[in-house]
Amino acid sequence: MTRQYFGTDGIRGTVGQHPITPDFVLKLAHAVGRVLRREESRPTVLIGKDTRISGYMLESALESGFNSAGVDVLLLGPLPTPGVAYLTRAQRAALGVVISASHNPFADNGIKFFSATGSKLSDEWELSVEDVIKEPPQWVDSTALGRTKRLDDAAGRYIEFCKSTFSNDLTLKGVKIVVDAANGAAYQIAPKVFHELGAEVISLGCSPDGFNINKGVGATHPESLVKAVMEHKADYGVALDGDADRLQFVDSEGRLFNGDEILYLMVDERLSNGQKVEGVVGTLMTNMAVELALKERGVEMVRAKVGDRYVLEELDKKGWTLGGEGSGHLLALDKHTTGDGIISALQVLQACVRNKKKPADILKSVPLFPQVLLNVPLKAGMDWQANHEFKHRSTQISNQLKGQGRLLIRASGTEPLLRIMVEAKAGVDVMPMAQYLAEAFDA
Repeated sequence: MTRQYFGTDGIRGTVGQHPITPDFVLKLAHAVGRVLRREESRPTVLIGKDTRISGYMLESALESGFNSAGVDVLLLGPLPTPGVAYLTRAQRAALGVVISASHNPFADNGIKFFSATGSKLSDEWELSVEDVIKEPPQWVDSTALGRTKRLDDAAGRYIEFCKSTFSNDLTLKGVKIVVDAANGAAYQIAPKVFHELGAEVISLGCSPDGFNINKGVGATHPESLVKAVMEHKADYGVALDGDADRLQFVDSEGRLFNGDEILYLMVDERLSNGQKVEGVVGTLMTNMAVELALKERGVEMVRAKVGDRYVLEELDKKGWTLGGEGSGHLLALDKHTTGDGIISALQVLQACVRNKKKPADILKSVPLFPQVLLNVPLKAGMDWQANHEFKHRSTQISNQLKGQGRLLIRASGTEPLLRIMVEAKAGVDVMPMAQYLAEAFDA
């Protein structure tokens, strides 16, 4: 069965347009509450949110929906997505709910859920919720209505948890860091974490007004971070997205490190500290240079589909702890059950402090392969796999790249586009190869 409402990361859309409307969100929470009560007579759910103006409205709708199904609610206020996941587990709650559209502009919003263990829920669970949404509501009577309270120290608890992932024998004293919270959920939390570990912190994107989340700042606009690092002569810069599960990292030279490089740095930190790393999960887009560098150090890398959900599934299957994608969604399952931008940044800083090396020094042996990505528009109903000329050219390019690069072809899941990615070692001109493939549709 296909899901009608749930995407790869919860339910997301433009506020005021179905399904991100108060009436639907109330129905959603009521349905989720009924599903939870199949396992527990009086479940408790936690609700956190980012800083969008619409968060208040959707929070009220969720609260009413859960209470009407006989479910108690703990309100956390603005809190990063990974913070909600942590507190759901710590509070022994039945479910964690996040109101956020992550890196999207303020006019969008979304709802996503975490299980009692702080991990993402299965497709089967989401389908069972969608089935109940179709049914008439079953309001509980007044004696069984859920109650709502506020967890006043939610931010403080999560700050302490983040700090606990940084080695006790190390400090950030003497380190100047620009922290960009994208005017999002971590605006109060992220600066405090780094400051309380000893760093001198310059805050950026920490003044939300309900409308400026991700606007010109944060992980989707790292140019603001680069500029601030250079202006303040900082040692490092850390940029998060609206819900703080994604990371962009900058050094004192203004060099931006992508998620593939940060993943390697996290592996290096563990190997340098004498820990064993059996394997790592990347995605179809992970740079080949990282895969080869890991292989040289005896670390296997497997590729999952693009999306942190699929990276997590593969990690669970393999029993490994480290994975991520180039966008900055990184997983360190020995530290947290889900991707966490603050914790990922702390892992990189720990590597730098412990080894007295800068990220660029650690990555000298991992020069990324040049990558070209072309989006080729497809006509409605076109079966690109039936294009014989394209198939012929793909075989030619694949043979040409053997041992020194790779070709990735995939259809977009959201747009009528074919994505062609060609990467190869420095010195190999990949652009003509990508264009040659794209031109097969004009032939």
